[in-house]
Amino acid sequence: MKLITESIEDIEVLVEEKNGVKNLYIEGVFLQGDIKNRNGRVYPFDILEREVSRYNEHYVTAGRALGELGHPDGPTVNLDRVSHKIISLRSEGSNFIGKAQILSTPMGSIAKSLLESGVKLGVSSRGMGSMEERNGASYVRDDFMLATAADIVADPSAPDAFVNGIMEGKEWIWDNGLLKEAKVAKYKKYISESSKKNIEEKSLKVFKDFMFNL
Repeated sequence: MKLITESIEDIEVLVEEKNGVKNLYIEGVFLQGDIKNRNGRVYPFDILEREVSRYNEHYVTAGRALGELGHPDGPTVNLDRVSHKIISLRSEGSNFIGKAQILSTPMGSIAKSLLESGVKLGVSSRGMGSMEERNGASYVRDDFMLATAADIVADPSAPDAFVNGIMEGKEWIWDNGLLKEAKVAKYKKYISESSKKNIEEKSLKVFKDFMFNL
């Protein structure tokens, strides 16, 4: 299983006032489905839709859909680097539009200062999964699991999705509720040999202890 990150540049900065208190938000396309990105990857819409539904149910509605400032080197959320909270994630065509509130954390304050100074920032999603080659592209398989819908990143300007910081040489496994880098040939084989019917069941078996006990 590899850490997969996808970055999107075009987000909008919003300022909303409620009861005399001003809050800063970012909004835009957080995830793109059924399109070949610049790294040659395709996320089938039905897989993204399933994961967004799970993410909304267990994270967004529970108020714990957090994101970091910068490119984390692993799939777990580091609380000391949290800068924002994702408050909505909905489909629009083959894309998923997200909205996130900038928090009053140390990293959130940095993000706020950058945005208010006109620095162009983007968002980067994180997930775990494997891929298969088809028709000249790498298709994300059914074992994909969305870990974070959006981290805030600063990347060169780009009109579409592109990939950054993919951990090509690393594998990850769950160990006592924590993700740890490891060589997991046996586990990878276990997933890759799954049929379409039970691949999600096998993946969830591995991920559920962490995903629902943060």
